[in-house]
Amino acid sequence: MIVREHDTEFVMIEQDNHAQVSGKFIANCQDSLFPGMKYKNSVDHAIFQHDCGWKPVDKQPFWNDQKKTPYSFIDFPTPSKVMLYTSGIDEVEKADSYAGLLCSEHYKRFLMSDMSEDAQLFVEQEKIRQHRIIDSLTEFDAVLFNFHYELLQFCDNLSLYICLNEPGEDTHPFFKSGIPMPSALDVFSQDKMKLTWEDDRTISLSEFPFHREIDVSFIQKTVTKQAIRNHGLIESYNKAPDEEISIRFIGS
Repeated sequence: MIVREHDTEFVMIEQDNHAQVSGKFIANCQDSLFPGMKYKNSVDHAIFQHDCGWKPVDKQPFWNDQKKTPYSFIDFPTPSKVMLYTSGIDEVEKADSYAGLLCSEHYKRFLMSDMSEDAQLFVEQEKIRQHRIIDSLTEFDAVLFNFHYELLQFCDNLSLYICLNEPGEDTHPFFKSGIPMPSALDVFSQDKMKLTWEDDRTISLSEFPFHREIDVSFIQKTVTKQAIRNHGLIESYNKAPDEEISIRFIGS
């Protein structure tokens, strides 16, 4: 779950909703910027589905008693996070092994610096998975794979930018210096993309990797703190209406 806290309410966005926005970015990426076109469908699938493991958890969000907020993807307990990461990667790999390899690397890197036993066991298990998948491929280009992984990161970050920031604001610490550009996109002049809110529904990009201006949308829910006190988080979340948020991306 992506959570933004206000004085009297929480804005909540399910991880898979954010991931679908990530997928729209890769679907609109200029083909001329995409090396290894034979893997295009696999990369698209990985980016669209990279957070599928969160879907059952986000339908019934968890309450953080210590912080008095809903758990977000940032502070979700590691043992439970490992379980849903593994489940999601398993699901993606069943559909497409190369996509599963990308998602495995994505989540492995999240937890490499976590020295807990659960995290390190997950990292080792994913290394085994990755060796198995690579051995099953007829050919594997490590440089190309790293670029595809950077594309996943880029689309993920671009979507997180609009979900973690308040509309029209650029305050979240994750993105204060911009969004890292994939290293293979050397046709662009900067290694980090700068984003500027033109208004609360329009963002201009300093480097524009898409075919044309694009509109993306996602669903969020606003859950009041009073409702949570009265009825609990799960009931309050389920009863909160869906709000569709649309953002347009344009070149600067």
